[in-house]
This record gives sequence, structure tokens and C-alpha cells, in this order.
Amino acid sequence: MAKLLFRLNGVTDEEADYVRQGLDDAGVHYYETSQGRWGISLAAIWLRDESDYPEAREVLDRIQAQWSELMKDQPVPTMVQRIRERPASVLMALIAIAGILGLTLLPFIGVFR
Repeated sequence: MAKLLFRLNGVTDEEADYVRQGLDDAGVHYYETSQGRWGISLAAIWLRDESDYPEAREVLDRIQAQWSELMKDQPVPTMVQRIRERPASVLMALIAIAGILGLTLLPFIGVFR
């Protein structure tokens, strides 16, 4: 039976590629599921055989420790830098938040007059 090894939701493409390469180099047999069309499914790396989990977990722990060492010297982008990278996404999120707040508070606007 399959066993979940590593969740890919929220993981950068670079880290996911690093994990895949490390698992391939170690000879771990796995398969991958995607988020799906709407991005709500579980994107993950799964083991085909549950009995391989202890060894695969050790390999994954080593891979993640190596990744942490590599990323330790990398600068973390600030919120302003992230907004500059994706201004359209930020604007759409703010519009959505304003719309939801407006629809939520609309029934209460005339109540307190």
C-alpha cells in the first residue's frame, strides 16, 4: 500500500526538484500526485511500498538537512519584494478581500441608524 513521504503543497519548485533528484540518486521508488486543476488536491511524493518508509524517511531527512544548509545563506525576500514580483496577484487578493468584507457587512449598514 502507498505511504505519504513528502507534501509538495507550498514547496518551491527548486526544493521539490532537489528532493526528487535526491530520492532518484538514492534509488527510492516513488510516485507523485499533483494539486489538480483547481489546486485543492494533495500534491505529494508517495512511496509505492509502505515497507520502504523507514529507509526513505532517513534519505529524505538527509536531503532536507542538505537543502537547509544550501538555503541558509540565501536572502529571504521581504513582503515588499514579493508584492513587486506579483502585483496583479496582490491587487486581485485585495479586491477579493474588499468584496467579501463588503458583502459581509452590507446587511448591517442600515441597522444602526
